[in-house]
Amino acid sequence: MALNNTYDARLQQETAVGAGVQIMLLALLGTVIGLGPAGWLTGLVFAFATWAVLSRALHRSRLSSFGPANRVTLGRATLVGGVTALVADSFQSSPPVTLLVGLTAVALLLDGVDGKVARRTGTSSALGARFDMEVDAFLILVLSVYVSMQLGPWVLLIGGMRYAFVAAARVAPWLNAPLPPSFARKTVAALQGICLLLAGADLLPYAANLAVAALSLGSLVWSFGRDVLWLWRYSRPAAVASGAAAAAEEAPVEPRLLELAAR
Repeated sequence: MALNNTYDARLQQETAVGAGVQIMLLALLGTVIGLGPAGWLTGLVFAFATWAVLSRALHRSRLSSFGPANRVTLGRATLVGGVTALVADSFQSSPPVTLLVGLTAVALLLDGVDGKVARRTGTSSALGARFDMEVDAFLILVLSVYVSMQLGPWVLLIGGMRYAFVAAARVAPWLNAPLPPSFARKTVAALQGICLLLAGADLLPYAANLAVAALSLGSLVWSFGRDVLWLWRYSRPAAVASGAAAAAEEAPVEPRLLELAAR
């Protein structure tokens, strides 16, 4: 028990350091560009939420070590927190596009690093994969908010689609079934950040930015649609059959006896 408490304390220290680095980044941004109240508040909320959720997840996972891959992901989360603060601040004043693009680009470039580190060090875990996925999803959501201010609210569909899928899975549990590996799915997922970053950088004419964002949304709709169709064909029948079997086992004995007696 004491050993487990020691491991847990070390893991909590890792998450606390991550929150501290996040606050330092916010302070740096405040010094460089004069981060406003909205940016500070949003950045602090992000830092606290990341620390709280990750601490709870680590405690429940019973990992003995935080691991180098999770440290890379935590670093990416810190950059995403900076991007989030800049986007929140953009509702009051335009942040330096170069700074926003730089933080986003580094976060996207590091996306594949944590997975490689986990495989090479033998520290892959379900928690690490989930942590990486949530950081990616939130970055796409934040970028879609930023680009939507330039191209229209329809861009929010890009960032919100994954969260809509998660919400739908609560109503239809068959959507939670594992999907077969797909290179196309990974390519589309990577494409989202690149397209939104390109559109947000505003280096292209308006029509070109519109086309890039439309390409991002179209590919995402295709990817989600294909996965939902696969789950409908293969996962849903199994879920329905399992539910029917469970219902039959829980059925009261009396109606069955009455049916036999009638025969």
